[in-house]
Amino acid sequence: MTRYPCLEDRLVFVSGGGSGIGASLVEHFALQDARVAFCDIDAAAADATISALDGKCKHIPRFSRCDIRDIPAYQACLAQIEAELGSIRVLINNAGNDTRHTLAELTPETWDNCLALNLKHHVFAIQQVAPGMALAGGGSIINLGSVSWMRGRANLVGYTTSKAAISGLSRTLARELGEANIRVNTLVPGAIVTERQQALWRNPDEDQKFIDLQCLKLRLDPAHVSRTALFLAADDSNGITGQNIIVDAGLAQVSVAG
Repeated sequence: MTRYPCLEDRLVFVSGGGSGIGASLVEHFALQDARVAFCDIDAAAADATISALDGKCKHIPRFSRCDIRDIPAYQACLAQIEAELGSIRVLINNAGNDTRHTLAELTPETWDNCLALNLKHHVFAIQQVAPGMALAGGGSIINLGSVSWMRGRANLVGYTTSKAAISGLSRTLARELGEANIRVNTLVPGAIVTERQQALWRNPDEDQKFIDLQCLKLRLDPAHVSRTALFLAADDSNGITGQNIIVDAGLAQVSVAG
């Protein structure tokens, strides 16, 4: 794994850092000796993520239990971290949920919950941390997207709509926050094998389907996403903003322009 000296002691915040891609992000940044704070609703998963890093990193990650759908509580959580630890220099808006649902099953309540889980908290986390980030000289905001909207995946309309909107969010705020030296990018994973996929959907036939569709014939895991996030967070990528960075082994085979 590439070492990024500029990330040492830098304060990084990850939403949904207790499991899956989020836990991998916490691990990778902690192993860079960054100061990592994260939130999740699953305290047991968060404790396991922290325990796995015991003795391996300079700073033990800090966990806050928080439901990111509760915007006032979430912004208060971020404000407390800023008050105690200083300006968040890297914000990774990772938390989300890709529960399947058909159009016929969709209700207004389900729709609102999809957007709250997968889009709304991105905006208000950025609103909270951007002023401190600007005062500190800038930083990197990484919004987690998904190739599912690029592929037009069925039975996910709440999720894919949210993830498509994140691309527009990143491009708009890259322009709005650029003068403060704040970079905003969307990191777009493809078919990533996580504990959730393993438990709910993964089987040999599903694996082969993705392998057949991808240019690269391997199943991707959370570390593929985390290693790209390290680059986007580091000063090495200080000329990149407003972009969709796709990590999908060639699954989507599209480029988003405009």
